[in-house]
Amino acid sequence: MRKGIVWSLPLVVLIVMVLFYTFLYYRDNKYQNPPPFGDSGVITLHEEHLRRGDPVFLIDGWLLTDGNVTDLPTYIGEFSSLQRGNLSASPHGRACYRMTLRYDGSSQIVSVDFPQLSSQYVISLDGTPLARGMGSGRITFLLTAGDHDLTVETSSGSGYYSGMYFPPALGTDSLLRQMDRVQGTAYTMAVVLPLALAAFTFFLWRTGGPLSRWFALLCCCYSLYMLRYFVFLFSLPVLQYWFLVQSLALYGMCFCVVRLTVLASGGIQRKAWQRTRVFLLVQSAVLLLLSLFIPALPWVVFVHGRLTDLYYIFTFCVTVFFAAGKTAGQRMETRYTLAGCTVFGAGLVTNLFFSNLFEPIRFFWQFEWCGLVLVLLFGAMMVSRSRRILRENDRLTNHLEEQVKKRTVEVTQLLEERKAFFSDMAHDLKAPVFATQSYIRAIRRSGVGVDGELRDYLERAEERQNEMARRLQGLSVIHDFDKIDGECVRVSIQDMLSELYVVCRGEAEVQSVYFSVDPPEQDAFLMAQPEKLDILFENLFYNALSATPHNGSITVSARVREDKICVTVEDTGCGIPERELPYIFQRFYVGEKNRDTGTGLGLYIVNNIVREMGGTMDVWSSVGEGTKFIMEFPSG
Repeated sequence: MRKGIVWSLPLVVLIVMVLFYTFLYYRDNKYQNPPPFGDSGVITLHEEHLRRGDPVFLIDGWLLTDGNVTDLPTYIGEFSSLQRGNLSASPHGRACYRMTLRYDGSSQIVSVDFPQLSSQYVISLDGTPLARGMGSGRITFLLTAGDHDLTVETSSGSGYYSGMYFPPALGTDSLLRQMDRVQGTAYTMAVVLPLALAAFTFFLWRTGGPLSRWFALLCCCYSLYMLRYFVFLFSLPVLQYWFLVQSLALYGMCFCVVRLTVLASGGIQRKAWQRTRVFLLVQSAVLLLLSLFIPALPWVVFVHGRLTDLYYIFTFCVTVFFAAGKTAGQRMETRYTLAGCTVFGAGLVTNLFFSNLFEPIRFFWQFEWCGLVLVLLFGAMMVSRSRRILRENDRLTNHLEEQVKKRTVEVTQLLEERKAFFSDMAHDLKAPVFATQSYIRAIRRSGVGVDGELRDYLERAEERQNEMARRLQGLSVIHDFDKIDGECVRVSIQDMLSELYVVCRGEAEVQSVYFSVDPPEQDAFLMAQPEKLDILFENLFYNALSATPHNGSITVSARVREDKICVTVEDTGCGIPERELPYIFQRFYVGEKNRDTGTGLGLYIVNNIVREMGGTMDVWSSVGEGTKFIMEFPSG
């Protein structure tokens, strides 16, 4: 990424913010509102002033009286406290703001809004108290032609602000309510939107890493900061100390901006960040501690204000330092962090140089717009980052799927080659094995030159040849089993047992063995390959038939239990010794009684078929009493 491209987004953001702040200054600023203007304690109103789209803002012409001055001409917003730049004077105490409303026009009902009064207040008109409390206030009265004396008395003993700092607005009740609705909606969105972004980001904590966590914290701090509008609007009990919460939220925002910049830019220097973190935390603690000493030490107000400005400037500088680091140039997040630095810097400039010259009519303060844009910028960064991660995951997933398909084809081909190899090997070895068996038998029958020692060798060789022939037969059986590749279908248990009875009953009768099936009362179904089911039950039946004496019995029964089907094959044969039971399902295992005839594959294949169908298999047997194979399958 070229350096010019990296800085293009911050440059665009800077231009947009300058134009936007210029627009706000002239279009949403109480201090740029047209006449009338107050002078020497009097404001002259005409009827046409109350008919325009904006209220009349009572900024100029107030006369201030407190413990130090009497009828001092002032404008609202000129001083944030009663100290008025005198470091030896107390910022708190009682004050009285007085103005004469000189009206020329027809009588009409009007209202006056007094926003965010941090002091206890009493608002009077013509000597009659109309409202009292703390927070935002409103009075409604009948404005008649002539002079009306409007008085605001304040009393404060703590906090950073005192007296009346935010200009009142005079207008018709419907106009002021409309303005309140617009501003209330804007602040509601400013609180809810960041919280929604934070809640969404919390779901990314495990995958989003520290960036997600710090972005969510930034959103929460901004929402907490913007709650001040509702704290003053509803005069909540925490109002008197809300300046501490607001300061804490603002310091938290600054810390989050720096931390996000460090994480996103990639230009982290551990020692530099550790020092920055300590400085930010220590200065935040110092500022909060100084706030508590404002009532006792008058000069603390001035020091607190200057240190706060220094805190903002330091935050901006270190943000630029980390965002413009040498290793940051190749990262997508760099554009967003540099743009965030630009927004933060623009907010600082407006906050420092337009103090007491701007107050919004319907929307936010410039620094609040700065915080909202910061949240949206870092939100866009998180979205862009998430999209990049998703694209990378998709690419890796597609690559993995291709690799899996390729490996699957290779493994399938290898298995087919192995099957073919074993089939060919079994076929090719049959001839020499059976030929060798024939030679051994011929030598034994002729008896020429065969003494006792040679006869013993011939018997051992014949045993090994029989074992090899049995294994070759087993390989053929496995090959035939592997060739079954039909699809699984639904098989009726009742139909399957009926067919098994028809097929096997004749052979059982020939050996004088009683064969019976016991299907379930209610039919059930298995998902299976019919060919493998035939192999399964034929193996179990013929094993049972070979082990059952004359007049014995073989029973195949099935029962349905919830979503399981239990099938049992039971005989009254010779049974299996207990020592052989753990091994009967192993490949090529042959018991003592079947050493000469068995392949050791029947029960191995049966067990594999049951497992392929998602079932389980168990066996019970006792020598001389019989054997029971119990299979449990999922219902299909």
